[in-house]
Amino acid sequence: MRKGSFLGGVIFVIAGALAGGLVGGRAATIAERTGEQLGTFTRLLDLVQTRAAQEVDPRLVIEGSIRGMLRTMDPHSNYLDPEDYRHMLEEQHGSFSGLGIVISKPSNDQPLTVISPLEGTPAGKAGIRAGDVISRIEGVDTLDMTIDEALRRLKGPKGTRVTITVTRPGYEEALHFTITRDDIPTNSIRQAFLIRPGAGYVKIENFTRTTDKELEEKIRALEKQGMTRLVLDLRRNPGGLLEQAVRVADRFLEKGQMIVYTRGRISGADQEYRASGSGTRNALPLVVLVDKFSASASEIVAGALQDHDRALIVGETTWGKGLVQTVYPLSQDAALALTTARYYTPSGRLIQRDYNSLEDYLLHDETEDDLVNAATETRSTDAGRTVYGGGGIRPDEIVRDPLPKFIELLLGPRTQAFFHFAVDYNARNRGILRSFEVTPVVLEDFRRFLDARKVRWTPADIEENVDRIKGEIKEAIFSALWGFEEAYKVRAENDRQIQRALDLFPQARNLADLSRDIQPHER
Repeated sequence: MRKGSFLGGVIFVIAGALAGGLVGGRAATIAERTGEQLGTFTRLLDLVQTRAAQEVDPRLVIEGSIRGMLRTMDPHSNYLDPEDYRHMLEEQHGSFSGLGIVISKPSNDQPLTVISPLEGTPAGKAGIRAGDVISRIEGVDTLDMTIDEALRRLKGPKGTRVTITVTRPGYEEALHFTITRDDIPTNSIRQAFLIRPGAGYVKIENFTRTTDKELEEKIRALEKQGMTRLVLDLRRNPGGLLEQAVRVADRFLEKGQMIVYTRGRISGADQEYRASGSGTRNALPLVVLVDKFSASASEIVAGALQDHDRALIVGETTWGKGLVQTVYPLSQDAALALTTARYYTPSGRLIQRDYNSLEDYLLHDETEDDLVNAATETRSTDAGRTVYGGGGIRPDEIVRDPLPKFIELLLGPRTQAFFHFAVDYNARNRGILRSFEVTPVVLEDFRRFLDARKVRWTPADIEENVDRIKGEIKEAIFSALWGFEEAYKVRAENDRQIQRALDLFPQARNLADLSRDIQPHER
């Protein structure tokens, strides 16, 4: 039984309650009631351990009860077991030790496949390729491994070695690689390039301890290439560190402008975060892309730039997560991520979406129209434009980019048709150039490939989605040959939201000029 973890969690909960002002006789009454309830819990645990029909692991029961307790509060308070906590720290610190490959294993009956080696990592230097099937790790067959187990075996201390056996399309014999693990940067920015002359594109995947530094490096590099305007892509960015979101927004705002403020019960929960004046891009025309899966720190950045009329927000209404979690380390290398405050945009918008129904909140299958109708709270930007709160950040211009059902089938984890076709095509066609385009001959090859893999399709499926199919094929081939960044350049050519963002730069420039001529509202 991990008594330390359980008791540590209770101590943090009680300490938070006391900090909120429970003093004197009222506090004593609550403490007595809590003691009675803990006694009931202890008795219940004893009965489960001694009388349940099957043997029960007390650690799992206690951890399950902790998670259940936290679920009664809000969707984002959570118990982090040692593995979850370690993974979170790796992600936030921006590095871990391993090989540097992106792998896929949709189910136990499918092989462990390399999607892509990361450039400059041990796997990339050793010659691992996209499409390689890792059949063994240190002699252990991978077919029945989960992807988490495979990752545990591939990761390890820096300087240690791991041997993997690979089967590669076009090669008759298995290949063996012994690779020395090294620090792998988990960069939060992997795509940064000129999408058109003078127009930069930067995609932030999440907010880690290195995001602000990475962003500055990418912007400087793009400015040297002639960038005079920027598309900042926050789509599918789930958030991360609050202070990094503040630093990112700071780069584009004037000194003293509010970025975000928080309100909570405990001491120190009420905070205001303002621009420091160190940002040097407060005149750069800026379009920010968001979607349904942009959350938390992403919404802080988008909300601040929108409220100060500093950027044009384009895409789809964001997730709506306006709760701040504080992570409290516990014993046994576990931790508690506890919601301690709510955050508000400069205009006073609460971004948090309703979570009375936890199932509906997590499923999040509302349409864009549903999200627009749900956001009834109105505020004004510095220039007097109307913005909406209470349900995510609503874009200044809504641009939908729905995924057709047939394309969704081809991209699905069990099919991965474009990826597998690219691996097969590259194995049969050596010397592909970057000028490659999907011709009718390549499309016919793709149709035969679908037939061979028993993927159902009709001529109408191909005809109605031909441009998207050609784009996905080209992107997959570029990804397998030259990596994610080159593939993303191909994707941008056919991305409706990116292309619309490029068209809206005149409006973004007008906003940038306007934002410097007005005084911010005091909050």
